Amino acid sequence: MQALIEAEAAAALGADRHQRTAERRGHRNGSRERLLATPAGDVQLRIPRFRTGSFFPSLLEPRRHVDRALWAVVMEAYVSGVSTRKVDELVVALGCESRVS
Repeated sequence: MQALIEAEAAAALGADRHQRTAERRGHRNGSRERLLATPAGDVQLRIPRFRTGSFFPSLLEPRRHVDRALWAVVMEAYVSGVSTRKVDELVVALGCESRVS
């Protein structure tokens, strides 16, 4: 996955890392870490940063505000002492297919 991300970044910039070409459209500016949760386990990825503009690989999904809001609801229910069965029913009612234990 990291090789695919690097290839997509190189295509977006018009040059590979440390490569000087006339077609180059920008420069890299380090990277940021992103943890990807998979069924086989968590994978740590590095997302390249650009000096100008932004870049996000097409093979990853951006974190959505809905996910953050859903976790906020679950955390608030836990702190309030709501039973896990009721929290699980609430999560399913909000449209999340995975169960909460």
